[in-house]
Amino acid sequence: MKGLEQGLQAVNAWVWGPPLLILLVGTGILLTVRLGLLQVLRLPLALRLVFGAKSEGEGDISSFGALATALAATVGTGNIVGVATAIQLGGPGALFWMWLAAFFGMATKYAEGLLAVKYRRVDDTGQISGGPMYYIERGLGRRFKPLAIFFACSGVLVALFGIGTFPQVNAIVSSTKASLGIPSVVTAVILTLLTALVTLGGIKSIAKVTTKVVPFMALLYIGCAIIVLCTFADQVPHAVSMVFTSAFTPTAAQGGFLGATVMLAIQSGIARGVFSNESGLGSAPIAAAAAKTKWPAEQGLVSMTGTFFDTIIICTLTGLTLIVTGAWSGAESGAAMTQAAFDSAIPYGSLLLTICLILFAFTTILGWNYYGERCLEYLFGVKAIMPYRMLFLVFIAGGAFLKLEVIWILSDIVNGLMAFPNLIALVGLSSVVAIETKRYFTHLKQI
Repeated sequence: MKGLEQGLQAVNAWVWGPPLLILLVGTGILLTVRLGLLQVLRLPLALRLVFGAKSEGEGDISSFGALATALAATVGTGNIVGVATAIQLGGPGALFWMWLAAFFGMATKYAEGLLAVKYRRVDDTGQISGGPMYYIERGLGRRFKPLAIFFACSGVLVALFGIGTFPQVNAIVSSTKASLGIPSVVTAVILTLLTALVTLGGIKSIAKVTTKVVPFMALLYIGCAIIVLCTFADQVPHAVSMVFTSAFTPTAAQGGFLGATVMLAIQSGIARGVFSNESGLGSAPIAAAAAKTKWPAEQGLVSMTGTFFDTIIICTLTGLTLIVTGAWSGAESGAAMTQAAFDSAIPYGSLLLTICLILFAFTTILGWNYYGERCLEYLFGVKAIMPYRMLFLVFIAGGAFLKLEVIWILSDIVNGLMAFPNLIALVGLSSVVAIETKRYFTHLKQI
């Protein structure tokens, strides 16, 4: 078993290594050029559309509901643990490379949302289905269907065995046990019941919850981080300076930090940035496809803001709190590092961070439940949906008691592999994205 784990670790390091990162960022650069810096020039419009889109046309939920569902799955423990890990490995400069990945990732996320709406379809129950499996098959053509099947299979595996279940359940159980003293069995029962109440109702039920919980959890976390930055306001200019200087020069060892090369800062920053905002992985467009809209480009703009909120705002605040408090060079790691930063400025900072972690993890469960459902529906039809939902609940209930490292590593691998067929489609359909974008902005000029 140990040999298998080591082998999977090596495969995981390759999958999430330079080839995938270069392809992810390269696709973002291509789309940025073809769309004429849309993520900068059209960001004000995109932010207005988040709450102001008219929700006209086919769809199951509002544009904001689709964004909230995608953010539910995207804004997770990676925003807390992932940022801490990146800065611990690569130094403050890793945050700069996170920004760079997010900048190009916004163009990627825009294209994903656009294509998801353009190539979506209605399933046998009248629900909208969409995402990379559909724009691969319907956009690139039937001969690419094996790629679509590969993506859908990967999505189901990640939802059941990876991001959607075990890591999130363990994060909630361990947090409530350590901070509140609640037994694991109690937490597992409550979590399973809450998940059942929300997910058995499908996307409309999930969106109803996420549109309320996601803004609350984001504002709570952002508020806490701002309090920390205000407390250490005199350190903020120096922290920002460190981010830029460390991005291009090696970071010297200090405190518990062992020092980092520029290459380590680049790799850890881009990898954790992509892992956090999921631009290019193909998960978010599954939710985007359900939005009520007549214009694919309109939902593309709304989807694009997901990367902006996730990385440019939330990850940035996490990174700066770690730097200004000095927690990044301390003895702690992961969530404990962010906890130390919060505790240094906020009474009951650990408790507030625990609440944020629980909400982040729970909403990730909800989002990935829907992603897995739509991938399974693509493979086997609507008859597979209810058995999948019941199986998902079994995995949630059992996830509190499992310590299967091999399954987690395997899920990371499959999560990374989801990106390859999606990126092939984004490159192959970049002309379609450009044409649809031009058509939408021509329409805006005429009204």
